Amino acid sequence: LMEGLDYLDTYSPIAKLTIVRLLLALTAMHNWHLKQLDVNNAFLHNTLDEEIYMQLPPGLKSAKAGQVCRLQCSLYSLKQASRQWYSRLSSFLLSHGYTLSYADHSLFLKRYSNFAFTALFVYVDDIVLSGNCIDEITSITAQLDATFRIKDFGDLRFFLALEVARSTKGINVCQHKYALDLLHDTGLLGAKPASTP
Repeated sequence: LMEGLDYLDTYSPIAKLTIVRLLLALTAMHNWHLKQLDVNNAFLHNTLDEEIYMQLPPGLKSAKAGQVCRLQCSLYSLKQASRQWYSRLSSFLLSHGYTLSYADHSLFLKRYSNFAFTALFVYVDDIVLSGNCIDEITSITAQLDATFRIKDFGDLRFFLALEVARSTKGINVCQHKYALDLLHDTGLLGAKPASTP
C-alpha cells in the first residue's frame, strides 16, 4: 500500500487524558450521569473512499488464477480503517445535534436547553457519556445501537486503563489494576519492594 495512492488519512483522534480528567471532575461536581458503551466491530461499519483490492483469503479458491477481492467495506487491517470509523461516527453524532469540541476532537457536546447538557467522549470504539439528562443519554444510546450495534456497560468502571469508582463523596480514579497487570505480564508480581539510593 502506498500513502497518497491507496489511502490518504490514517489517523483518528485519541483522547487527551486532561479532558478525561476534566470531564470526570465536572461529572463529580455536578453529580451527572456517567455511562460507558462499546461499539461492536466498529471498523466493519465503514464505507471506503478508495478502491481497495486484496488477495483471496487462505482456503478460498478462484476459478481463474490471479483473481482478487474488491473490498466493499473497511477491515481491521486497513491503514485507513480507524480514520474511516471516526469519520462515520462523527458524522452520525453531528447529525444528531452534537457539536465537536475545539479542545479535543474526541469530545462531542450537546446543549439542548438552558439546563440540559450531554458530553460524549470517544476513544476508537469506546464511548463515555456524561450529562444531567438521562433521557438524552438513553436516546443517543438507543440510536447508536440501532445504527452500529453497541454493548451498554452501564455505569463507567474502566476506561483507558483507569479504574473509576463512584461514591457519594465523588469519583475516585486509580490505575491499580493496570499496574498489577503490568507486573503480571513482566513476571514481577511476586517481586518485593526495595528502597533505592
